[in-house]
Amino acid sequence: MRHASADACLPGIRAPQNHNAALYGPRKNDWRQQIMQLEGKSVFGGIAIGKLSVYNKKDNQVKRRKVEDVAAEETRFSEAREAAKEQLKGLYEKALKEVGEVNAAIFEVHQMMLDDLDYVESIINMIRTQEVNAEFAVAVTGDNFSKMFAAMDDDYMRERAADVKDISNRVIAVLQGTGQGQITGEEPVILLADDLAPSETVQLDKSLVLSFVTRHGSTNSHTAILARTMNIPALIGVDYPETFQTAAQEEKSLDGAFGIVDGYQGILYVDPDEETIAKYRKIKDEDEDKKRLLQELKGKENVTLDGKKINLYANIGGVADVANVLANDAGGIGLFRSEFLYLESEDYPGEETQFAAYKTVAENMAGKKVIIRTLDIGADKQVDYFQMEKEENPAMGYRAIRICLDRREIFKTQLRAIYRASHFGTISIMFPMIISLQEVKEIKEIVAQVKAELENEGIPYKDCELGIMIETPAAVMISDVLAKEVDFFSIGTNDLTQYTLAIDRQNPKLDNIYDSHHEAVLRMLQMVVDNGHAGGCWVGICGELGADTTLTETFLRMGFDELSVSPSMVLKVRDKIRNADLSKN
Repeated sequence: MRHASADACLPGIRAPQNHNAALYGPRKNDWRQQIMQLEGKSVFGGIAIGKLSVYNKKDNQVKRRKVEDVAAEETRFSEAREAAKEQLKGLYEKALKEVGEVNAAIFEVHQMMLDDLDYVESIINMIRTQEVNAEFAVAVTGDNFSKMFAAMDDDYMRERAADVKDISNRVIAVLQGTGQGQITGEEPVILLADDLAPSETVQLDKSLVLSFVTRHGSTNSHTAILARTMNIPALIGVDYPETFQTAAQEEKSLDGAFGIVDGYQGILYVDPDEETIAKYRKIKDEDEDKKRLLQELKGKENVTLDGKKINLYANIGGVADVANVLANDAGGIGLFRSEFLYLESEDYPGEETQFAAYKTVAENMAGKKVIIRTLDIGADKQVDYFQMEKEENPAMGYRAIRICLDRREIFKTQLRAIYRASHFGTISIMFPMIISLQEVKEIKEIVAQVKAELENEGIPYKDCELGIMIETPAAVMISDVLAKEVDFFSIGTNDLTQYTLAIDRQNPKLDNIYDSHHEAVLRMLQMVVDNGHAGGCWVGICGELGADTTLTETFLRMGFDELSVSPSMVLKVRDKIRNADLSKN
């Protein structure tokens, strides 16, 4: 299997050649050594130095408990409610800076809901009359109010059902001291977890994450993709213990210990000595120097030495990621993973919620292209409220466009929100998991219906480019036909590789044979470019392979019009483009 170069920071990365090899000693898994070293597999290179924080998934299960001191229990609830409000104030201020007033407003709504007299009095009354613990009273009241809102006819009020659950869980988390499954404290940490689902990663305060280290997962998991988006080192397959012995032979919890993540060699150091810390700080400083040199590429064109130009865009998973897109000087957004709006919600996000998110991104990009991928739920991205049956092979099952064409009201709600937001910027729409011409025709019929509805209602919108993701061998083989129906192709190399090679990309046992450089994959890429151009489409890549700088020149020679990569990779890919000379063989 071939791997990317060190500069690409992709799976299989090694220590950069100009780093002192002497800094990397033998790997150990002996917990009794003075410096505990745990080996894993790197999914993104780099160095992280800081405290370790073990992420414990909390479902806030609550048991009924009789209390003797009712007044004390009321005080516990009041203090927890105030603490929850303070948390929400902090989240509002942070969101205001990152995603704007419209998207931050939800945290103000939650603060007001915590002051609702009916809600508060219901909890206090239950504590007094039933002599139960505050957690139980909050949980029962939250469930009752949530069901009440969910049964209402008004869309806005129905959306409040999820909000009541959220504020109740927040208060319960404070009462239980669990932090609601979030990172506690204000100091950035190296996050250790068994694994992280997409729904969990989107809710993390990413400003507090220095690195991801997980026991499970694969090099193509969403945690790995998130690490590359955030430009932070990440390791998988690290079998870390709950406790360890210090050099002084003291038993100590791993949570809160000092650590170093070497994302080049795939090592986690626990409780390192001063000499090791100094060595890794030197490597980290060298990495920062390289980043500063790349900053000089901002504002430069994505053009080869012989004059070949290409569009270089960025992939995002939410509104907050736009800041990284702009900071790294991407020419647009080539993939907005809209499903994260669904993953971070406890119920179907309504049209207004989606419209606000899409509008914010479009406005912040100030006319630069924003390509929104429609809902791609299913496979490894499950959402409880969709109530989908368990499947033996979800990667090839009920997912993505198949759900949208089956549950059309969900699809139309999203399309309405996207078209409404198009009035505020330059938006294109692409549809995932296409396998047939019939699907494309059905999509276009639904799009026409949505546009007609908006026109009848007097709601302004712009025409959007319509494209499809090429991520199945079926779409590749009929790409000549599909090209006549759409404006562009964007190749999702992650799924295309797994379907072509018959390899589950989430299975860590198969990482060693998951070869995105496989000749079959590369031939398919060339076929899509040729058929797309012949049919009048522009063609891009939005999968992880687009950031593989060992293939940048190959993609240019193939004739790709666009590459969309993690924001952190934009300047690295630009550097490769500007140093390529296609006139040479």
